[in-house]
Amino acid sequence: MKILGISAYYHDSAAALLVDGRVVAAAQEERFTRRKHDSSFPHRAIASCLDGAGVRAGELDAVAFYDKPFLKFERLLETYLAFAPRGFQSFRTALPVWVKDKLFQKSEIVRELRGIESSVDWGEKLLFSEHHLSHAASAFYPSPFQRAAVLTMDGVGEWTTTSLAIGEGRELRVTKEIHFPHSLGLLYSAFTYYTGFKVNSGEYKVMGLAPYGEPKYKDLILRNLVDVKEDGSFRLNLDYFDYCTGLTMTNEKFHELFGGAPRKPEERLTQREMDLAASIQAVTEEIVLKLARGIAFETKEKNLCLAGGVALNCVANGKLLRARYFDRIWMQPAAGDAGGALGAALVAFHLSCKKERKTATALDSMRGGFLGPDFTLEEIQRQLTKSGAVFETLDDEGLVQACADALAQGKAVGWFQGRMEFGPRALGGRSILGDARSPTMQKTLNLKVKYRESFRPFAPSVLAEDVSRFFEMNDESPYMLLVADVRPEHRIAMSEEQQKLFGIDKLNVPRSTIPAVTHVDYSARIQTVHKETNPRYWSLISEFKKLTGCPVIVNTSFNVRGEPIVGSPEDAFRCFMGTEIEVLAVGNCLLRKERQNPALKKNYEHAFELD
Repeated sequence: MKILGISAYYHDSAAALLVDGRVVAAAQEERFTRRKHDSSFPHRAIASCLDGAGVRAGELDAVAFYDKPFLKFERLLETYLAFAPRGFQSFRTALPVWVKDKLFQKSEIVRELRGIESSVDWGEKLLFSEHHLSHAASAFYPSPFQRAAVLTMDGVGEWTTTSLAIGEGRELRVTKEIHFPHSLGLLYSAFTYYTGFKVNSGEYKVMGLAPYGEPKYKDLILRNLVDVKEDGSFRLNLDYFDYCTGLTMTNEKFHELFGGAPRKPEERLTQREMDLAASIQAVTEEIVLKLARGIAFETKEKNLCLAGGVALNCVANGKLLRARYFDRIWMQPAAGDAGGALGAALVAFHLSCKKERKTATALDSMRGGFLGPDFTLEEIQRQLTKSGAVFETLDDEGLVQACADALAQGKAVGWFQGRMEFGPRALGGRSILGDARSPTMQKTLNLKVKYRESFRPFAPSVLAEDVSRFFEMNDESPYMLLVADVRPEHRIAMSEEQQKLFGIDKLNVPRSTIPAVTHVDYSARIQTVHKETNPRYWSLISEFKKLTGCPVIVNTSFNVRGEPIVGSPEDAFRCFMGTEIEVLAVGNCLLRKERQNPALKKNYEHAFELD
């Protein structure tokens, strides 16, 4: 049985393909269109999934969409009626779009599918899942658990913003929900907006900024903005927000409470923004921990699965893991709306078609997250030659040795290998790599390669078997979704003078023997690298360990700020020539910057809209 899952029309459109219940392919549309968070119908992602699996569109047994448009329209109408006459301007703006495009979304989806294959009766094959059920399915079914509680948290689906489901075998049943407008995701997004970052893409910047500040506003938030119960359920005070009726997240009452207007995008960051980030992060962690504790007490389940955009908050995930309310926790790597495409396909297979589930015997059923397209050596050579690249082709051992040598010399290495990752994190398939021991690597990569804010931390990729040598963690973290502290023996104590520094001034103080991946609070967003799921990346880090004694390298996504992660060898070469990456490995092809035609160098610093 072949089922295609689709998410589209909000942000992070994607497609996923199941064959007999097995996840064989998944990809986000942005990687092909080169438009970050692309929301359009995922034509290219669908084509990639079908081509990669050798499946024709006419062979599909079903197509599943990740939410129910009519229920979203119902929420829109009821919300405006509840707040009338406030928000009429926003209502007048939104209604024509909904009536024209979204209210009749089934017809629109069928029309788009006919463009792929006109002879199929797509109306008969099209199924719809609810948004949070899609999230829950994406978390439970690929997990290694036969039975688990499933917690989903995001901005909003149709009505639901937070849900609890129980999964057992092929069964998955939602038992509790929190509904719009009460939303942890929207609360976090309100502070994302207020601190000057872009909603739906800048939330991770707030998380990265938080360790530079103090949670001075936490009590103010809990007293005025959100009422949190002991079981983690919560209600927002809507007097302070504008997202129900207006065109912004916050209002004047919110601004008065926190002492001023929102920071303008790209305006200089101050200690106030850092303290606000620390405060909303602390509130989020408290709510997530209370929700999980309440679920553990109520359900007595031993395993927990997480999905939804809030599940990408790896700092909260790390604290939840350490709280040990559950024996094991598993997070869907594509936790946001892109993962909804996979969840919808799984709902169709297990719940609509009532097909049995085979629990994963290895880490999980996501195959390390490497579910996107890959390229043959001939395709790579053809694209690089067409782009004007100068390269040499090495055997496997020679390529790994050359790249490990470059890393040990302090060079930035572009690493384009195997299948593309599904989800927002680069996991060693489409990555930029560096030496974690370098005290200047974090700043260099941010300012000269990524062209992004200097405060943003980088993640360590560490051999799974060595993770506990460097970090206070013994668990698997293959998807870079857990934060843990660097072990005390690897930390560098701050001097009395350094301890007096505030905020961003802390950035240039080395915190450990692996300073490029150690945040200012001694934490790190960890990726454990497993030989079973990514053998070439594991071999590279192993070779680097032989050369240096260190099994840890810097891993950041292969793109510049505002650009989607590179999707093709041609994209990789373009980014290589537009940044100060010194070495590029695409498959078995190795490129060195000094050998390239300088006329092909591009100015990438302002090539993309800022995220």
